[in-house]
Formats: sequence, C-alpha cells, structure tokens
Amino acid sequence: MRIVSIARPLNAIVRVPGSKSLTNRALLIASLANGQTKLTNALFSDDSKYFARALQTLGFDVQLDEANSEMTVTGLGGDIPVRQANLFIGNAGTAARFLTAFVKLGHGEYILDGDSRMRERPIGGLLQALNKLTDKDQPIITDPWTLVPDYSHVCLPVLINAYGLYGGKTRVAGNISSQYLSALLMIAPYAQTSVEIELATDLNSKPYVDMTLSMMKDFGVEVQRDGYKAFVIPTASYQVPISAYSIESDASAASYFFAAPAICGGTVKVESISRNSVQGDIKFLDVLSEMGCMVAEEGNSLIVTCNSRLKGLDVNLRDLPDTAQTLAAIAPFASTPTRIRGIASARHKETDRIHATCAELARLGVQVDEHEDGMTIYPASNLQPANIQTYNDHRMAMSFSLIGLRFDGVTIENPSCVSKTFPNFFDVLESLR
Repeated sequence: MRIVSIARPLNAIVRVPGSKSLTNRALLIASLANGQTKLTNALFSDDSKYFARALQTLGFDVQLDEANSEMTVTGLGGDIPVRQANLFIGNAGTAARFLTAFVKLGHGEYILDGDSRMRERPIGGLLQALNKLTDKDQPIITDPWTLVPDYSHVCLPVLINAYGLYGGKTRVAGNISSQYLSALLMIAPYAQTSVEIELATDLNSKPYVDMTLSMMKDFGVEVQRDGYKAFVIPTASYQVPISAYSIESDASAASYFFAAPAICGGTVKVESISRNSVQGDIKFLDVLSEMGCMVAEEGNSLIVTCNSRLKGLDVNLRDLPDTAQTLAAIAPFASTPTRIRGIASARHKETDRIHATCAELARLGVQVDEHEDGMTIYPASNLQPANIQTYNDHRMAMSFSLIGLRFDGVTIENPSCVSKTFPNFFDVLESLR
C-alpha cells in the first residue's frame, strides 16, 4: 500500500477504537464474575476476537455485536465448564498469557497454541510462577514434544493439566512481560487461599499493571501492594457492574494520531480519550510536549498542535514501549538526534521491534544506531523511497505510515497486519486529509 503524502498542515478530528488492553482484561474478569457483563466500545480486532473465541471454546456465553462495538459475557463465578480444549490464539500475546493463567482455575487438560511468531515468544516465567500456586503433587504443564520443560525456554504450544489453584506465595519476573504479573493478579482471587506475589526483577511497563489493578477494583476486588515489589490478593469474587462497562479508546492507537501533527504540522483532535486515562501510553503526550508540541484537552477529547520543527530528546520508554515505534517515526524530522532507551523487552514482541525499526529506518536512508535497549535516530534531510517491511507487526505498519504523510515515497508491505489491533487504521489515516 502506497501512502500518499499530505502537502498542507493537518486540521482533522478522528476517533480510534476501544483499547485492546482494557478489552482483553475485561473479557477475563467478566468471565470470572458471576453474571452478565456488557462491555461497550469494545475492540473488535484479531487479538480480542481470538480471546473471545477461546472463552467460547471453554464453554462461556460470549455474545459479540461488532456493529455496535459491544460484547456481553456471562461469567460463571470462577468455574470453567469445559474440561478439555484446544485454544488457538494466533500472535495475541495478551491472550496467550491471560488464558494460560485462566485455565489453571479449571479441572482438565487445555492446549494453547499460536502462530509461528507466538511459538517464539516466552511464556515459561508465567508457568513457573503458576506452578508455585498449585498442589505440588500435581503436574502443571508438559510441552507436547518435551515431557520435562526447561521453563526458561518454554513457548507455545503448551499442554496445561489444571487442578484448580491452591494459592500461597510465588515469584515472577517483571522484565520480560508485565502480562505475567497481570495474569496472576486477575486470577488470584479465585485461588483456595490468599496469594502473595513477589517480583523477582524490576518491572517493565508498570502502567499496564496499574491498569490491571484499577480494573480489578472496578469489579470489586482490591489488592494490597508494596509499590511494584509485592502484591497480596485475598480470596474474593468479582462483582458484575450495575451498568455496562465502558472501554476507553485505545491510547496506543491514538499515539499515531497524536504524532501526525509533529510530522506534518497543524492540529489533530482525538475524540473519546482524556489525560485521566488509566492507560499508560497516554503519557506519550508528555514526550510530544517535551519535543515542542502543544497539547490541550477539550471535554473528552485531546488536541495536539505543532507549528514548528521539533527537537530531539533522550527518553526512557520502559513504561510505554508500544509508543517507541511512533516516536521513531517522528525522530527523523526533529532538529537534533533522538535516543530511545529502556525498551529491551520490545525484542520479544510481535517481532524484534528494535532491530526491525532500525532496519526500516535505514531502508529510508535515515541514519540510526541500534542499541541493546533501544536506538539513536538522527535528523534526515533527505529520505529515499522504500517498500517498508512490516514483519507481520501491526505497529511497524502504523508507525511507518506516518512517515508517508510527510514523504511521498513510502509503501507499506502487508498492510492488513493492522487487523491485529486496529482493523480500520488506514481509513482513519485517510481521514486526516
């Protein structure tokens, strides 16, 4: 897909879909609650559909109304009705981690599998943490091809032998994926005894854990915590909300449209999202402000304006790594170099996002240095036409499309990969005209 540049400053109003992170967490928690929960402004994308279909396969009544962006889930109070299931989750990392923990509450055998990239993404740390919360006389997991797994190398497919969750103490790493901790937190109230979780490493992507805790509280369960070092979760039951549970617009998806004025100049207003969002990626607006953009809030909308060339910056994106590629798309147009730090975990995402981003920037003629935890991107006065490889990574496609708004020489290979989280991305991008 060739991206046609826009030769004038922007003046546009857009709306992005519901949050993937919030939708998937709400699906899990609603399935554990006892009764019917309606989710409004829910995201309908590859990832959320994989999650919803997996719940249906496990025996849950999940009604999907894509036309109205609504999902209705009938929870069973911690019970998983199906005792044997094969669950395929594509390359949905959130679904893989959350469902791995979720099925441990059941009683039976559950196989989780994904596509070729998902089979490379680690999950062993979560399985090891779950093992400490189960009856030690019972097996937890065997890989269908390896009877005794080395946890540090375990990826999908996995066969989980579930006997319910006993509870107690466990430790989990926080430097590979914060989803490990979020998965443990959300299922912990349904263990037989209280659960104590200690972090074995520093935690990446802290705002995603804050999001998890906030949503648990929305459904009536509060967690005691010692910062990001330890958490205590009592035995409890999630309560169905009195009214529908509304999903915020996706802050990660919004980041592309927050960034557009930084590249093209002008103003973009993004509706149905505020600075008070529980999503950590809303802090990407602070990065844009530091570079020289102006950010304003109007009702439940955010407005980004840029009327001058931006300056580069040295920034640690450890807590919002999904915005690193968005920043990388802006950086060549800044007046000074930009150093992105703290995103080593991005190497374990849909692709090695650090290497892939550096490779595609270089393809455009941008000077870039690759580091273990990020990259340094230098100002580029002249770009060269290129077919951008997306590595089947939705964020590669969306971020590099932004460069095409300024430079009329960008073609995106495999643009359909945006269906993972933002199926109508290119329609919304076109509306900027």
